[in-house]
Amino acid sequence: MIWLILSLMLTQERALTENPMILAGPGILRPFYPPSESEKEIKVEAFELQQHAVTNAEFLKFVMEKPKWRRDKVSPLFVDSTYLSLWESPTRLGKQISPKQPVVFVSWFAAKAYCESIGARLPTHFEWELAAAASEAQADSRSDMTWRQKILDWYGKPAPERLPNVMGNKPNFWGLYDLHGLIWEWVQDFNSILLSSDSREAGKLDQAKFCGAGAIGASETDDYPSFMRLGFLSSLEAAYTTKTLGFRCAKDRMKGK
Repeated sequence: MIWLILSLMLTQERALTENPMILAGPGILRPFYPPSESEKEIKVEAFELQQHAVTNAEFLKFVMEKPKWRRDKVSPLFVDSTYLSLWESPTRLGKQISPKQPVVFVSWFAAKAYCESIGARLPTHFEWELAAAASEAQADSRSDMTWRQKILDWYGKPAPERLPNVMGNKPNFWGLYDLHGLIWEWVQDFNSILLSSDSREAGKLDQAKFCGAGAIGASETDDYPSFMRLGFLSSLEAAYTTKTLGFRCAKDRMKGK
């Protein structure tokens, strides 16, 4: 038992040395769809988020240590048919895949399991949005139209055949890399972002997910990047995988930080 505990601690320490947790927040977020009329501003407590998206190398170590998450062993309840499909084999990346690229074709279930294996969790939607609101120079750049347009320009581009490595761009105000411009990222509550809102009728959920008309009733109608992220995440199922969807892990703020 002691050996298992020590082994787990070493695994967690190694993972967080390679991809450390960075403190972000606290801050005030005006969500695109407020949870209620009385919650148009959300206070997000300080939390920790991994410096960059989890890489192929990091996730390969995970599946080697947790073989039930290998693509040839994982239950089809938790992944779809394209899970880790870019890898050469269940335990080898291959020559065409860089260890430093973000891991993609990974489901929410697999991302959650990885984070739990290092003593962490997936960030909430509000946490991720707060971290992603920062530019290089300031904690909240959502009113900066030039910065916002850069994000929209990335959303409008086709996915590259080969993803860049992580940390290819400058970090943002918090010291976090690639929250924009590299991949989309899973969040803990991806499937309840819209359902948590009681300000709209349930029958309008699909409209809000997939088309611009869903912006009716939104509090931040000019924040189109947030709306696009909201629509994308809310259209997913937990077992889905895509070539531009990965993740990074989060933790509650440690006492003393």
